[in-house]
Amino acid sequence: MEILIEYLARGFMVMLMISMPCVLVAAGIGLVVGILQAVTQVQEQTIAAAPKILAVFLVLIIGGVGFIRVLTNYVKEGVSIAFNVVPKSDSYVLPADYFRYTKPFDGEMSDKFKNQSDIDALMKNPGKVPYIDNQDKMKYESAPKSQSPRPNFVETKKIMGR
Repeated sequence: MEILIEYLARGFMVMLMISMPCVLVAAGIGLVVGILQAVTQVQEQTIAAAPKILAVFLVLIIGGVGFIRVLTNYVKEGVSIAFNVVPKSDSYVLPADYFRYTKPFDGEMSDKFKNQSDIDALMKNPGKVPYIDNQDKMKYESAPKSQSPRPNFVETKKIMGR
């Protein structure tokens, strides 16, 4: 378990290594532009955005190859852990006879469509939606009350006459 936590921590460090240059450049440009705006008393917000976008774009172009290399190494390490370390560790691997004690689909699909005997009937009648009870076919509930109430789906169908 500690190897997975260590790998997760390394992922956070990779994220910081990739994002930190962009954030620092944007903050530095924002500080310089903010000082210039305070000195000249020009308080236009679009003036600050354009240099930040351009500077971050340049940082991504200049450091892009390094960022890709860092991410590639991280993914390769993750694949190595997933296929070489985890299968050899007894604490991560399920026993070989694990399937004998589980029934993955038993009870999950049995009560979904009580009135349909088999799936063939569903496939032959695609327009007929199987409901558990006739009362569940359409429940009429009024739209929630708000300042400008909008009709819900059932009310919209009644309005449109469908």
